Amino acid sequence: MEHRQLGRSGLKVPVLSLGTGTFGGGNAFFERWGRTDVAEATRLVDICLEAGVNFFDTADVYSGGASEEILGQALKGRRDKVLISSKATFAMGEGPNQVGSSRHHLIRSCEDSLRRLGTDHIDLYFMHAFDALTPVEETLRALDDLIRAGKIGYIGASNFSGWQLMKSLAVSEKYGLGRYVVYQAYYSLIGRDYEWELMPLGLDQGVGLMIWSPLGWGRLTGKIRRGQPATEGRIATGGAVGGPEVEDEYLYTVVDALEAVAEEVGKTIPQVALNWLLTRPTVCNVVIGARNEEQLRQNLGAVGWSLTPAQVARLEAASQRTPAYPYWHQRGFDERNPKPTRW
Repeated sequence: MEHRQLGRSGLKVPVLSLGTGTFGGGNAFFERWGRTDVAEATRLVDICLEAGVNFFDTADVYSGGASEEILGQALKGRRDKVLISSKATFAMGEGPNQVGSSRHHLIRSCEDSLRRLGTDHIDLYFMHAFDALTPVEETLRALDDLIRAGKIGYIGASNFSGWQLMKSLAVSEKYGLGRYVVYQAYYSLIGRDYEWELMPLGLDQGVGLMIWSPLGWGRLTGKIRRGQPATEGRIATGGAVGGPEVEDEYLYTVVDALEAVAEEVGKTIPQVALNWLLTRPTVCNVVIGARNEEQLRQNLGAVGWSLTPAQVARLEAASQRTPAYPYWHQRGFDERNPKPTRW
């Protein structure tokens, strides 16, 4: 298993981690993702560790805390062998202070996550979204206190816009506070918006990337083909709810290219889609999901081999979209803004 540095930090992580959004299925939204119980979660953890994947990603909001509880039980007796990332910010109750990135909410959220996970520390703690009502200084001071207390190791941001992330980095530098070393983003062959602003920011500031939903919200599993609507899998069961819209023709064009490359390399469509992401700048980890052992083993097969430059270019061409302003305009100033700082 290849390991990469987690942004501008000293921590090395495997290029794949297991996302546990499928653990629990505690409500209608997460039930569409999966309903993995403790026994099956333990088996998935076993398979991951055998393959060298010792990094597990969860969040307090996943099935109302059930994901963290199940992961904690599946890791019992081997906590020292693994890395855990979790997240906070979203509502975990109906009270006005049970949501956001205030000191009040974060301290309690971290303590609750530690209890559910059955551990005394979380290796990587993400702000799951930007809270515009809480001063950035308050959020980062609370996180810095948790770092100094040994309850979290590193911090990251997820779903921030570029200016929100840059402001946070500036505040950390100004006051000597803990710094976001990694960003967790939606990024796939059919969702490349990350490249426009956040990727150049990551390159400039040394912020690594962990990718969530690398198969385009379940659309790049190979079950959706031109002229063959999905009849099984997450999309067919309503799993597109909450995800980005994707035009059919664009999806089919990308899947056609994936299928052609998959035939050339003797791999599956999702394996090629995942491997392509590992060729991208700033990427240090791809969070893979699995409802069962078969899906997990297939996703683990995305590493240990390489696409050729020609194959990478073919996939990039098929999935290219015209970016929003000012990014399309910046492409006309290539001599001063070359790739990959300009996408």
